[in-house]
Amino acid sequence: MLVKTFGAAVHGIDAILVTIEVVTDFGIGYAIVGLPDTAVRESYDRVRSALKMIDCESPRQRVIINMSPADIRKEGSAYDLPIAIGLAAINGMINADDLQSTLIMGELALDGSVLPVKGALPMAIMAREQGFKRMIVPKANATEAAVVNNLDVYGVNHLSEVVGLINHTISLAPTIVNTREEFEKASGSFDFDFSEVKGQENVKRALEVACAGGHNILLVGPPGAGKSMMAKRLPSILPPLTLSEALETTKIHSVAGKLGKDSMLMTVRPFRSPHHTVSPVALVGGGSNPMPGEISLAHNGVLFMDEFPEFSRSVLEVMRQPLEDRKISISRARYSIDYPAGFMLVASMNPCPCGYYTHPTRQCSCMPATVQRYLSRISGPLLDRIDIQVEILPVGFDELTSTAEAESSATIRQRVVNARKIQERRFANEPGVHCNAQMNSRLLKKYAPTSPEVSELLKKALNRYQMSARAYDRILKVARTIADLDNSPEITTAHMHEAVSYRNLDRASWGSAINK
Repeated sequence: MLVKTFGAAVHGIDAILVTIEVVTDFGIGYAIVGLPDTAVRESYDRVRSALKMIDCESPRQRVIINMSPADIRKEGSAYDLPIAIGLAAINGMINADDLQSTLIMGELALDGSVLPVKGALPMAIMAREQGFKRMIVPKANATEAAVVNNLDVYGVNHLSEVVGLINHTISLAPTIVNTREEFEKASGSFDFDFSEVKGQENVKRALEVACAGGHNILLVGPPGAGKSMMAKRLPSILPPLTLSEALETTKIHSVAGKLGKDSMLMTVRPFRSPHHTVSPVALVGGGSNPMPGEISLAHNGVLFMDEFPEFSRSVLEVMRQPLEDRKISISRARYSIDYPAGFMLVASMNPCPCGYYTHPTRQCSCMPATVQRYLSRISGPLLDRIDIQVEILPVGFDELTSTAEAESSATIRQRVVNARKIQERRFANEPGVHCNAQMNSRLLKKYAPTSPEVSELLKKALNRYQMSARAYDRILKVARTIADLDNSPEITTAHMHEAVSYRNLDRASWGSAINK
């Protein structure tokens, strides 16, 4: 007798249908074929123990379990449940005909409990696309999978519930989530607000420009100036996630196992802050069991890199390609995977090893050569990819003790949203382009033309600061964003002046400042 159950394998951030065929043959023992990893091969012992708990003995013949397609590696313990259901059907405990329209995934404990798995959301999306009518997952993953409509999702806690559900001996209600209603209800709630930040109006303005155009930004200042504090408040002024962005972001976090119990769609843009000891693999993703890295977990959100020069050179340089292409391609001997990496880079650093090179009152103890070596840890090509570079000075006592109400995140966010709407209309016929930071040279020429007066101003700035051609493009993009914030169809000299001021930390400028 041959029984088929259906599961899924996660490849990148998408799922692939896996057909699990269970058949008995003459002899004893068992064999699991179809490129299973160690966790899958060990599943038979977990399954046998779980089946005993519901008074279902394993077949007394040789059992062959084939996982198709056989050329895709099957990893993890999530195949325990479909294998157990296949064995129960072989023993006649379950009607195999009811399995054709059901996708099943879950890890089994020895007592038959069903434990949560990774990647429930992409599996549910694939199940709907493949025409499955229902999906059985662990109870902890039910809300996440139920985000997908037109698919009945049943959350179970024990193997006996699965058997009863398939045999129609128990009644379980499918998990129902009103995706759009829940999404709108939960979005817009933040723990931090810019109204709590005293002073630093020029830095707040730079962060507003960065969010309005999706630009990368570098904050340079002494310890205690507020770099990290302001960076943590960036999600509160970024535009709200759209439903499609939320779905894509949630898929990535689901595959990585970063969603909590009973989680559904992510409603706030992600904010990832890896420690400076992070490895290149942890940052970009991959590994023996490929997983998304920090830059993919920050997709559609913010990647905050505090103490920027303290990251290893290999970690910093590996970011150059995803910053340009907004995706990361990982090629290894056994696999090749593309992960999305459309993040906004926010980096902060001290101006020197002691931290007080630009401090207005404290004396820097570093030699000029030491400062130069410290700044040189960030390569010119990487620095060129950071659109906005801002110096931060400490807040004075009068500003700290001021009772004046600072501008709230909601107010700033509204201006950012208005600027993004202008860009949405501008790039409506440009596939894959959603904000000014994503413009290439062709789009810059089309959407960011400059008058002779503005061009002359930019020419003088490029010559004075010895900027590269890439810096020229970055300045134009930032100027276009500043004009959008002013609701101006043209880039004026005031917009260009402000855009150029955000490049005052380029390599040549730093060098000249140090040599003074």
